[in-house]
Amino acid sequence: MYANGCQYAHKAIRNKNISNSLMATLYSFVLYSSLLISCFLQKSYGFEGGRKAITEDHFHTIQIKSLLPASICSPSTIATKGSSKRQSTLKVLHRHGPCSQQSQDKPTTTPTLSEVLSHDQSRVEYIQARLVPNSNANKIKDANSNKNKLKDKKANIPAQSGRSLGSGNYIVSVGLGTPTKTLSLIFDTGSDLTWTQCQPCARSCYKQQDPIFSPSSSTSYSNVSCSSSQCSQLSSATGNNPSCSIAACVYGIQYGDQSFSVGFFSKDKLTLTPTDVFPNFLFGCGQNNQGLFGNTAGLIGLGRDPLSIVSQTAQKYGKYFSYCLPSTSSSTGHLTLGKSGVSTTTKFTPFDSSQGKSFYFIDIVSISVGGQLLSINQSVFKTSGTIIDSGTVITRLPPTAYSTMRAVFKQLMQKYPNAPAYSILDTCYDLSNYKNVAISIPKISFTFSGNVKVDLDGSGILVAVSTTQVCLAFAGNGDASDVAIFGNTQQKTLEVVYDVAGGKLGFNPGGCK
Repeated sequence: MYANGCQYAHKAIRNKNISNSLMATLYSFVLYSSLLISCFLQKSYGFEGGRKAITEDHFHTIQIKSLLPASICSPSTIATKGSSKRQSTLKVLHRHGPCSQQSQDKPTTTPTLSEVLSHDQSRVEYIQARLVPNSNANKIKDANSNKNKLKDKKANIPAQSGRSLGSGNYIVSVGLGTPTKTLSLIFDTGSDLTWTQCQPCARSCYKQQDPIFSPSSSTSYSNVSCSSSQCSQLSSATGNNPSCSIAACVYGIQYGDQSFSVGFFSKDKLTLTPTDVFPNFLFGCGQNNQGLFGNTAGLIGLGRDPLSIVSQTAQKYGKYFSYCLPSTSSSTGHLTLGKSGVSTTTKFTPFDSSQGKSFYFIDIVSISVGGQLLSINQSVFKTSGTIIDSGTVITRLPPTAYSTMRAVFKQLMQKYPNAPAYSILDTCYDLSNYKNVAISIPKISFTFSGNVKVDLDGSGILVAVSTTQVCLAFAGNGDASDVAIFGNTQQKTLEVVYDVAGGKLGFNPGGCK
């Protein structure tokens, strides 16, 4: 309709046989001018190349309060009904969140958003430092291939936002030892070694919510010896060479914010569910632990190293796992080890093997904002490379890509008043006059190699600073060569599937309902 009208307007203006009547001329001028303006607007705000007009389909309509934590527990359908869809389901709840059933516990201190973003920046700098060429920390060994026939089994472990435990990351609960002791651990695709604090805390232990694990109380616990090949594997998993203490192997790992854990490298029984038990799981038993781990008991590593939980459980799960992250801290998600039950609608993009194997690298092909394909040269993403990371909160983009995204986003958000920058977030809006009104924000989508297009949920585009201020949930890197990171805010509502053995990453939009 618009196209025909535009053609008619151009032809009519050039037509010399238009009526000489003044009234007809004025009427025709107004009519044809409005048609030309419509054509201009259609062309000015469309796709690059295709020039498709921006419509309501290219915007999300959201309430600010939907971006804020609720006081009522809203578990996901997968978390509550997972047993009917998955062979093994373990429901995990925060001890002090709205889903908690242990209300007698004392509430823990929740970090401010500013603190979360500050810790996030430290993590990003740590990851980028590890990825400096020729860095020893970047030399992760290839995981040993397992040629055994894989069983189509999996364990499903619901996950929940870690903020109410004092961490900006996400946690799951697992069992360790005999008898089994339950521990809440941060799960992290950017780490390999699993560790927990251990009694007697010979040097230092921070305060955690669960009772600290006691090796002497577990009949299945043992230390790994210094001379074992397993001890030597710590170099690739931690970036540090192991040491010895009375023939016992000692590990040490430090993170970007100077948090660290040092202790005995050990074996014990890991219990994910009553039917998913691993008798000789290798982990770190921390005797000197300090840092920003909140009240969690430690960390579970989902990286690609032979010592990660992904590799150690490969015979049963085939180096295959997936997760759904909670959309808010008052909802739940899940972490699943194994393949069965993954949706056939999942779209896969290959891991970029040319970038090394210390992290999960993927290729960004393009980004669209409000239906408009951004003018970003593919070399911008090739120069930096991109990883997907469960522990990074805010997605980091190359400087050129971010500035282009920000410019288009701001253009489409002109109706809303600007607000001052907040921490690392520099594109913010004052919504004081929209507290109880739905706002309209441009949709953002990423296209990865293999023509895998991923539309972000509204909760993956904006971060609520308060009930009246929101900010664009992206940040630019300081240098074009710094690795880009697809963070966990942008992963909300997406089921993310890691086929590590198959060398590919899958996205299943709407798979977390």
